[in-house]
Amino acid sequence: MSKIPFESFFSSPIFRSEKPEWLAKVNKACDPLIKEVKKNNSIIFKKRDKIYKVKKGDFAWAHHTGNLINLKGLEELQKYIGESSFEVLNEMGYDLRRHKLTFTEFWAQEFSQKGGGHHDAHCHYDNHISGFYFLKCSPRTSYPVFHDPRAGKLMAQLPMKNPGEISSGTEAVHVKLKPGTFIIFPAYLTHRFTVDLGIDTFRFIHFNLQAVRKMSNEK
Repeated sequence: MSKIPFESFFSSPIFRSEKPEWLAKVNKACDPLIKEVKKNNSIIFKKRDKIYKVKKGDFAWAHHTGNLINLKGLEELQKYIGESSFEVLNEMGYDLRRHKLTFTEFWAQEFSQKGGGHHDAHCHYDNHISGFYFLKCSPRTSYPVFHDPRAGKLMAQLPMKNPGEISSGTEAVHVKLKPGTFIIFPAYLTHRFTVDLGIDTFRFIHFNLQAVRKMSNEK
């Protein structure tokens, strides 16, 4: 039986780059913020442990900083994210002449050293671009998994002949990481983070951007 020719449509791109040269500077800017949020979270853990009479500490926790927008030391990173996000949308074919990209969220997070840190599958509503910059990771830490965003296709999902191979029927894919890895993707793309074992430090920056329509008098 001859192969049936076909064309592929409605794909979801994931753009990846490497910026290891920024790691020292970005980690230095994030270190005091992560330290402060861990200190604040420790108060929550102590109260919880007292109530349940167990010592779990920050097990299964992700320590999130506040917003990093315009933070001193991250200007170059923020500029790169903005320009790259614009190029991603442009590469996808969108006409952005009457839109401008703005950050809606930009924060750092570090998973618990006790292990168990993770994120359930989700997407970031009311945004157009999402992405990560991985600061501390290894083959033994958590990693992102991206899920097929087509609800209609998932409703009729069939078993795969070769689950380890990526094809047009694949339901989810994961990306291998190293410190300095950048990943930018459409914000509609559902993603999650696998459970971290707490062996090595897992820290990354997460960002979301929205394409906002320009006012009539804006260039």
